[in-house]
Amino acid sequence: MAKKAAKKSPQNRPSTAVTSGEIPVVGAREDCPCGSGRRYKACHGREAAHAVQELVHRPFEGLPGEADWVALRELVPSATVPLTLAKGIADEATGPVPSVTLATVLPLAWPALRRPDGSILLGLQTQSASGDLSRDLADALELALTTEPGSPVPARRTVPGGRRLQELLDLEAEFVPVVHTGFEFWLEDAETATGDVAASLEQANAAAIPTEKLSSVPSAYWCAAPDKNHLRWAMTVPEEQLLNALAKLTAAEQSSLGADTRLVGSFRAHGVTVPVWDLPQSMTAADCEAPAAEFAERLAATLRDEAPLTAEQRRVRGHLVSRQVTLN
Repeated sequence: MAKKAAKKSPQNRPSTAVTSGEIPVVGAREDCPCGSGRRYKACHGREAAHAVQELVHRPFEGLPGEADWVALRELVPSATVPLTLAKGIADEATGPVPSVTLATVLPLAWPALRRPDGSILLGLQTQSASGDLSRDLADALELALTTEPGSPVPARRTVPGGRRLQELLDLEAEFVPVVHTGFEFWLEDAETATGDVAASLEQANAAAIPTEKLSSVPSAYWCAAPDKNHLRWAMTVPEEQLLNALAKLTAAEQSSLGADTRLVGSFRAHGVTVPVWDLPQSMTAADCEAPAAEFAERLAATLRDEAPLTAEQRRVRGHLVSRQVTLN
């Protein structure tokens, strides 16, 4: 009977030791490149997995327009924002980069797209591969810089320890979202679209909820749902402080935006709180401008009030918290 081949001990295995630099990422069941003789998933893969899974509570903190980043990621169907790369980042690209544009979503949920002219579309509403959305988006942007023009950027596992958006973008540049009624911005000439491309564009446009950004206050978005309209207003005020102020205003009957409107709760997303108002279907985005500006003044004054909550205000606060929805 033939003898079974002796299982190689770590000492007898061919050496693949990495003596300097970072440990490369390999398959989970492959030998770890560090030379330990253990599988990658049981060795340095553990560190990589921990780095990927570590949750960053406010991934957009430090970026201009943090609240708008959150709104565009979670609430707005179709919008774009011109982005400005930090000094020297464009030099890393394959060829010239005429422009970089953030888009709420791209066809087939691509992370990014390099147009034939070298310009880049970066998708915001993509699946997060790690616990740090800023790092995931930065990874897609870096990949787009080296992708051949005229090609989409495929999804991939984010490299642990990579750069974040805060390192790739100019932090002094303005962040000015442009809300669209559809997704024609996907194509350089949407009017000539035919076949599957035209069908995909038509389907996406039909599913988009009409949305408009208010101009009187920052990071507030009106939308027309099937049964009623809503105002969703992303705010970077610390959550506990904001909820206390909203409770005080609601208890004093000062939290509405006019007749037949009501503050109904809030979303929690990426470290930002998004209060939500129900509006009558007859109330347009333009109708919200003046009431929103007046509410902003009341809210600012209430935030300065450090008096503890009364029993009634605590009851109202509890009701608001019970209706809060966490999006991520």
